Amino acid sequence: MNSPIYVESAEPHPEIPLVGGDVTEGVVRVGDTVRRPVGPNAPFVHALLRHLAEIEFDGAPRFLGIDAAGREVLTFVPGEVAGRPRPAWVADEERLASVGRLVRAYDDAVAGFVPPERVRSGFGLVERPDTPPAPPYPPELVGHLDYTPDNIVFRDGQAAALIDFDLARPATRVEEIMNAMLYWAPLGDPADADPPLRDVDAPRRCRILADAYGMSDVDRSRLVEVAVMRTRRAWFSMKQIAEEKGGGWARMWDEGVGDEIKRREAWLDRNGAAIEAALTAP
Repeated sequence: MNSPIYVESAEPHPEIPLVGGDVTEGVVRVGDTVRRPVGPNAPFVHALLRHLAEIEFDGAPRFLGIDAAGREVLTFVPGEVAGRPRPAWVADEERLASVGRLVRAYDDAVAGFVPPERVRSGFGLVERPDTPPAPPYPPELVGHLDYTPDNIVFRDGQAAALIDFDLARPATRVEEIMNAMLYWAPLGDPADADPPLRDVDAPRRCRILADAYGMSDVDRSRLVEVAVMRTRRAWFSMKQIAEEKGGGWARMWDEGVGDEIKRREAWLDRNGAAIEAALTAP
């Protein structure tokens, strides 16, 4: 499916750099639009955003086409995003619950999405044979799978919209909410957490997200298993992407993300029982 050519407005606007995120560079705001480099997963993402527009899901930007510079053009989503250093409000439990509700609203919105024929998610990588197995549960929907504080737009203290769908791919609901917990509980060694989240009760925050999402009993029982399996895979996949794609991925690897993943795995081994108890308690 060919992407439409974006027709610029007659009124010129300056390009204002938008900072945030770890990988994508060259993102700018132009008037009421955002311009981003076209990534390897773009055809799939564009089809997904068209679906969200068609069903009038208001928690995502609209894809408008490709500009003369070859960049994808999206509507600018107004609101508040947690930059770096992280604001204290990332620890606020009311905001946390709103993240769970937004993830659920998105997952429900994409439950009926069927990608067009010959359009599949992918990043141009062939999985290496030594990569540990994925969780043994079939995908249920197309997940966003990148719920970092940089990618959630808040309005009036509530999570209102998602941005940056570059990692969208088939997933389970438990993988979706686990990904949100990864950044917002957070799941990992406190030494690696953003300062406002270093002393929080992570199992309690997992429960808040799970309740706000409406997580099923079956998924609650699978959460720790999925988190451990995804963490084990993450070390291998991040190393491969860093080696084959370079750029921001290589920078993250050089800055120690592999060691951080190993610390997360050890932390999950120590705290998995407490997380499962918090998720399944009456």
